Amino acid sequence: MINNPTLNQNPIKIKRALISVFDKTNVVELAQALSNLGVEILSTGGTAKTLRDNDVPIADVSDYTQYPEIMDGRVKTINPLIGGGILGLRDKHSDDAEANNIQWIDLVVCNLYPFSETILKEDCDLALALENVDIGGTTMIRSAAKNIGWVCALVDPADYSRITNALDTSVELSFNMRKKLSAKAFGHTAQYETIIHNYLKEETLSDDFSLTFEKHSAMRYGENPHQFAAAYKIPGNTEPNILNAKFHQGKQLSYNNIMDADGALACVREFDETACVVVKHASPCGVAVGNNLLDVYMRAFNADSLSAFGGIVAFNRTCTKDVAEEIRRGFVEIVLAPSFDSEALEIFKKKKNLRILEIGQFGKRQAKLEYRYIDGGLLVQDTDINTLTLEDLNTVTQKKPTEQELETALFSWKVLRHAKSNGILIAKNNTTVGLGGGQVSRVDAVHMALRKGGKDVKGGVLASDAFFPFRDSIDAIKDSGITTVIQPGGSIRDQEIIAACNEYDIAMTFTGVRCFRH
Repeated sequence: MINNPTLNQNPIKIKRALISVFDKTNVVELAQALSNLGVEILSTGGTAKTLRDNDVPIADVSDYTQYPEIMDGRVKTINPLIGGGILGLRDKHSDDAEANNIQWIDLVVCNLYPFSETILKEDCDLALALENVDIGGTTMIRSAAKNIGWVCALVDPADYSRITNALDTSVELSFNMRKKLSAKAFGHTAQYETIIHNYLKEETLSDDFSLTFEKHSAMRYGENPHQFAAAYKIPGNTEPNILNAKFHQGKQLSYNNIMDADGALACVREFDETACVVVKHASPCGVAVGNNLLDVYMRAFNADSLSAFGGIVAFNRTCTKDVAEEIRRGFVEIVLAPSFDSEALEIFKKKKNLRILEIGQFGKRQAKLEYRYIDGGLLVQDTDINTLTLEDLNTVTQKKPTEQELETALFSWKVLRHAKSNGILIAKNNTTVGLGGGQVSRVDAVHMALRKGGKDVKGGVLASDAFFPFRDSIDAIKDSGITTVIQPGGSIRDQEIIAACNEYDIAMTFTGVRCFRH
């Protein structure tokens, strides 16, 4: 360790650059521009071949170090002539450099083997994954990023023009630019190491936990206009989701748009049969399943057409021309589906601000972790993909639900776990009727769902995301015409609540599990 270190913050001239990249986007143009400015270029392996094939004068690192690449290229830049040339402090280590024939390297252009892409391959095993762990590259990047007083680290092809423009103007790189690129370089290696760490660790929720993301898009603002916002995605993720969707038309997605669209997609993925989900302010306000997509859309939209105004519409089937025609008559912000008929896309073009997201073919949600940030830390849990079947239900009342009522009960449970708790959902004939979500009192949620559903609740099924603490919720529905209740059970007053259902001739079945969503 150097006592009382100082940091050079003056502009530096670039006399020698080391270029070794896996992603060769625009690397020839960068190298040619550097060469035209009189910069000596060192290079390795495939990068050297690419530059030489394009008539860019370079020197091979192995010629410079007088040491060949060995062990199938595993060892090529791990050498004191390279490490010293990058790490050395020009104002303190010049004697060491001269004594050891080390020449200064002022610019390091490097990016890493695609580990995240490798581990996504079906035939990838541990041996192949480890073979794609870059050692020399991370060493060079971190060395250059550390020595920002004298060296510039360059990892992103999008920044190449910044360097060449700066050198064209002043033949020097400012400290401010070096500092910004250093931060980006450390972010590049941190992301890389995090992906490796998460791949190798055996426990899903191990004692140490790492996350890494890459920027997807900037946004005009967050939930409110005074908040800054951006969207980030998991590196290498190719799954069908909102951030990977094909954007056919419309205004840029806002923070709230992405949140709502993600919720709509999660809900519509619950169903194997043809389904439509309408979401407003992160809650499903209308959901229906059936055989005909147009009929399903009409039932879902009309389940709460007032709330559906300006909402998000999600399908799990190809959006057709007749459905598009019907959607065009109303006002929604986003339509998302696995795919769209060409005729449907033509119809949507008449509403230029309507966002159209083609997700690609998707199935049920898969087991994965979900994260929620809190002040000072992170909460992590696995996603609730628990599936209820008829065998899971335990009818506890004298009256037994009909087959249709049990089918609707299971349907309502799939929807309810996408609403904010406390949540109450009333459904009928595989269509939502009224939702009361996000209430601090369960009986308040019941009253909200009844009010939303109006006369349509008669003959419906009421679902509760957690047990009823008191019989007041059952008392509230006694004259509504609701025929069946589905709830987890487990209250110390279960017998009192069962008795209330028997008193009002309402069937009730227990799930044994709850579906809270805070």
